[in-house]
Amino acid sequence: MEGITIYEFDALAAENPEDTKVSVVDGLHSIPPNVYGWLEDECRRAADEGGSTWLRLAQRRGQRVVQVKSFVGVINAPGGYQIEVLPKVGKMLDGGAVEARQLLIEMLGCLREFRHIKTDSARISATRMPLWEVFIAEFLGSVERVVKRGLRSNYSSRQANLFALRGRLVVASHLRQNLFRADRFFTEHDEFSIDRPENRLLHSALRRVLALSRSQVNQQFARELGFVFADIPLSAQPRIDFQRVRLDRGMGHYADALAWSRIILEEQSPLTGKGKHRAPSLLFPMEAVFEAFVARNLSRQLARPLQLKTQASDHHLVHHLEQNWFRMKPDLLVRDTGKNKLVLDTKWKLLDGLKSNGTDKYGLSQEDFYQLQAYGRSYLDGRGDLVLIFPKTDSFARPLPVFKFPDGGDLQLWVLPFCLKSRRLSVPDDASFVDDFSL
Repeated sequence: MEGITIYEFDALAAENPEDTKVSVVDGLHSIPPNVYGWLEDECRRAADEGGSTWLRLAQRRGQRVVQVKSFVGVINAPGGYQIEVLPKVGKMLDGGAVEARQLLIEMLGCLREFRHIKTDSARISATRMPLWEVFIAEFLGSVERVVKRGLRSNYSSRQANLFALRGRLVVASHLRQNLFRADRFFTEHDEFSIDRPENRLLHSALRRVLALSRSQVNQQFARELGFVFADIPLSAQPRIDFQRVRLDRGMGHYADALAWSRIILEEQSPLTGKGKHRAPSLLFPMEAVFEAFVARNLSRQLARPLQLKTQASDHHLVHHLEQNWFRMKPDLLVRDTGKNKLVLDTKWKLLDGLKSNGTDKYGLSQEDFYQLQAYGRSYLDGRGDLVLIFPKTDSFARPLPVFKFPDGGDLQLWVLPFCLKSRRLSVPDDASFVDDFSL
């Protein structure tokens, strides 16, 4: 399978047909001209539709390029060419792409849509297969668990023209079809069958991954599982079948496999850039991935009985004509017995702790400070601590000195690193909330 592994904000250019080698220079990668052409079309299509764009057109070294924005995952281009996009911190990790891929898988497991990812098996798989194949292997493993516990059957209504009366006679259809056939009965009856929506969806997803996978191991596994579903028809209308899914008593072991099926059958994808071809591209905004990862792990670091609330939305920026406008939604909120104690916001950006001058400002954004100040006035009544959380790197390994708002009342803002490996927030000893976290 042809493909390439890149990082966030790397650029892609059409390779020279006379050059047989793929060049990589300062984050600039060469890809086949037809793939590059498709990516350019995707940029224009997204711009015309006004949707969320995961690519942008740019210039590098005097040539046209497309640049992947802050999205990670897998781009499946026409012809089976795959572009794997990993977090930009992977460039700084000793393990390179292998370690970055594993880190991403662990982070994705914190997203609500991907909570069914089994990290232990993914850790083994990630060292020897690209991200897309890891997803497929996870799906196949979930289907295997369903098969081992047994496919479930269910009663379903059937209509058929039979030689014997079974169930209820459908008079209108019987007279229409059997006016001259006294040996036939058009009936409606209940049949205990393995042909139910959940099994049809799993069968369809198995067929899909068999076509999408380039791994011999995954293909063989999919074929073996497919034999179990041989007598079950494919889902003719997946969207309707998903609406009919019932995970009642005895069906709980189907949950993970059906969650993967939704993604594979394109019913539930965080972002899809599929254009006119049928290969789904699973891409995830790193801001959302980092926020979910911090939220899950920070709640474990928080001292009891403090509670961590995500996506609070209790306040608005302005009140106008008896209406509340511009809802204020900090990423995280620490509460103590129902009272707001600490406002935190996550930012997926690499800071440089040495750039403390007035020009670079560590790489911080003025807009983020305005935003946090507004949160503090609404959620903390203008008194207390605000926190901006960034990923920890060699360039940003320690908390920055506290920031004071001259006219902001008693608010102060801390910029703290969150270690992706240890999954812990670094809290300075002089912070008033240091005892709220286990260090």
